[in-house]
Amino acid sequence: MPSAVHDTLNLMFRNRPELAVEMLRDQLGVAMPGGLPVQLVGNELNDRPSKDLYPDTVITVGPRHHPVQAIIVEIQREEDEAKQAQLPRYAAALWLQLRCPVRVLVICPQAKVAAWAAKPIPTELPGYTLICHVIGPEQIPVVVDPGKAAAHPELAALSVMTHGDREEVLEAFVAALQHLPGEHAPQYYEYAFRLASEAARHLMEKLMESAVWPVYSPFAQKHYGKGLEAGRAAGLEAGRAAGLQEGRAEGEARAVLAVLQVRGIPFSDADHARITTCTDLDRLDAWARRAVTATSTADLFTDDPERSAG
Repeated sequence: MPSAVHDTLNLMFRNRPELAVEMLRDQLGVAMPGGLPVQLVGNELNDRPSKDLYPDTVITVGPRHHPVQAIIVEIQREEDEAKQAQLPRYAAALWLQLRCPVRVLVICPQAKVAAWAAKPIPTELPGYTLICHVIGPEQIPVVVDPGKAAAHPELAALSVMTHGDREEVLEAFVAALQHLPGEHAPQYYEYAFRLASEAARHLMEKLMESAVWPVYSPFAQKHYGKGLEAGRAAGLEAGRAAGLQEGRAEGEARAVLAVLQVRGIPFSDADHARITTCTDLDRLDAWARRAVTATSTADLFTDDPERSAG
């Protein structure tokens, strides 16, 4: 069942297998062992030549060679009787391999599919009925607090998937991205964007354009670049309409000032005058590019051959 949603959810669990433990514990109230390593393991469960026992993701809790618990994670976007018949086989095969308790966690973006997946699955083996742990829209919280979204970005991305029709959910997610360390922001933005509805995607882009971003990654620079180009385009359009060189320079100057303002970098009256009175388009273009990563106006004007305004 290849799809962007399926692949993205699967990637989330593979990149951070602890998420399966957290969802069982925090969203479903399942008692899970704490303080033990959690790792992704191979998902081939066959003990004979076969190609039919490949669950989406397999995770173990505890020492890799002596786990105390195992979790099979399946992403299910539609009702599938064939898959339903496979799930008990997955669990039994993994139990035979590891000889530890096995849980099957099914992630369902649709409420109807979640209700279907939660039904007990009887088997032909007497006494063996599989009951899956199911995460559907009702089990995914509505995350509207940016602090909570930053602390639990995977959960925030899932909230965008299931509750993205609520603007406050998208606002919290975008605000949280500004507080994620390192290069995590582009990763989680991509998760949420691929999981979101088309309408939610459009709103996310608008929120990104209006956010005040610290430039610490290519991700943030990309979105600054969008704002920069938009400001430049608006200014240059005004210049072309006037048919004057000064109009073009004014557009570039506006772009420089707009980026500084969006990024919260203070500038003095002298800085403002230097930018707005400059008529050298190449220099203005250089200032606009430096403004994307500058931490002060001193960084903006560095290495200029002339220290006075053009």
